[in-house]
Amino acid sequence: MYISLSNTPEPTEPAEETPSGTRPPRRGIKTVSSTVITLGIVSMLTDVSSESVSAILPLYITGVLGLSTIAFGFLDGLYQGVSALVRIAGGYVSDRSDRPKWVAFTGYALAAVARIGLLFASGFAAITAVVTADRIGKGIRTAPRDALITAASRPDNLGTSFGVHRTLDNIGAAIGPLLAFVILLVVPDGFQVVFAASLACALIGVAILGIVVPNIRRRAPAPAHGEAAAADGDAQDAAPRRPKFDWAVVWKGPMRRVLAAAGILGILTIGDGFIYLVLQSRSDFAALWFPLLYVGTNLAFLAFAIPLGRLSDRVGRAKVFVFGHLSLLAAYVVAFLPVTDIAATILCLAFLGAFYAATDGVLSALAAQLTTEETHGTGIAAAQTVVAITRFIAAAGFGILWYLIGPEFSMIIVALLLAIAIPLVALLLRPFLSSIKSVSTSQPAP
Repeated sequence: MYISLSNTPEPTEPAEETPSGTRPPRRGIKTVSSTVITLGIVSMLTDVSSESVSAILPLYITGVLGLSTIAFGFLDGLYQGVSALVRIAGGYVSDRSDRPKWVAFTGYALAAVARIGLLFASGFAAITAVVTADRIGKGIRTAPRDALITAASRPDNLGTSFGVHRTLDNIGAAIGPLLAFVILLVVPDGFQVVFAASLACALIGVAILGIVVPNIRRRAPAPAHGEAAAADGDAQDAAPRRPKFDWAVVWKGPMRRVLAAAGILGILTIGDGFIYLVLQSRSDFAALWFPLLYVGTNLAFLAFAIPLGRLSDRVGRAKVFVFGHLSLLAAYVVAFLPVTDIAATILCLAFLGAFYAATDGVLSALAAQLTTEETHGTGIAAAQTVVAITRFIAAAGFGILWYLIGPEFSMIIVALLLAIAIPLVALLLRPFLSSIKSVSTSQPAP
């Protein structure tokens, strides 16, 4: 089943089987598979779970637990980066086993179990353990899930499919902080209630994934031993040979430039929590309203995800990814400007949402574009791993910088470095900026 996003008529093309076993719609009609929609619903519920927690985590750590910004920087970096430990492993197992659904299921289930720990964790060590388990689950699931999206989508429509998935994902990301806000409004200091609601949403998402989502497989089941494989009647074992996994596709050629670019930009991407703490310290609004900052960012992400995904299909994914960081730079600038009205805060959140819409799913689509069918999961995981590691370094480093020189000057330094990095990365990815078809997905360039 496919869901149409456009009614533009096109000439009928010859039917062709997709990896999911369904016949694709006419070429040119923007559609997404029902598998993408279902995975989006799973991600939506999971993001309600995770974002309701992350929206209160800065206040919980610095206010309730009384920890310093250095401790928060470490935990925020851990939240961003610990998934890097297992992302490539998750993608590789998904590719080699040809069971991406069940690899993703394992990751979602582990993250749900970690939610139980939040109900009992009360110190730095316990919070660290829970965050680590939750992020390892995210690291395991993300690349196999994106590989499922890739397998269920047409190559020329991949950016749109990721945009639709990220839209549903960010409906949950907007609902999660809003849920936390309502709970804290009704139940002051009701952090444990937020943690319990988070657990319930995570369990529902895991159940839908296990029951509803199909395990789309690239390789057809092997025929019975001795089945005739040729018209002349010669009997032979027609079981297909497993394609050789080529690590060079992931680490060399065009992917090497993408990984380098993701690392350079990732190390200058500090956590949202820091930006929100800067906004709060500047405007001095009540802590009660803090979760709504996450709502604002995710609503902007929701608004931009599909348009920017479709734009990446038309003008090139590398181009949208690189220049999407201009929105992050704009958010930094607005955050440190001495403007305290609500319009500046809303503008900052809009820039942040546009940044994520232009980079999150678009980077996965770019990695899928530059890898082979047998290495999609690992290639996507490699790009996500670089981002996770560098954002961990960015968050931990910014926490120390904040402690030493204060939030405003720290933000100015990061903004200046990002302004220098964006044109340098544009030069690095110049071979991919001119055309989306600059590199074939079936035969990566040397």
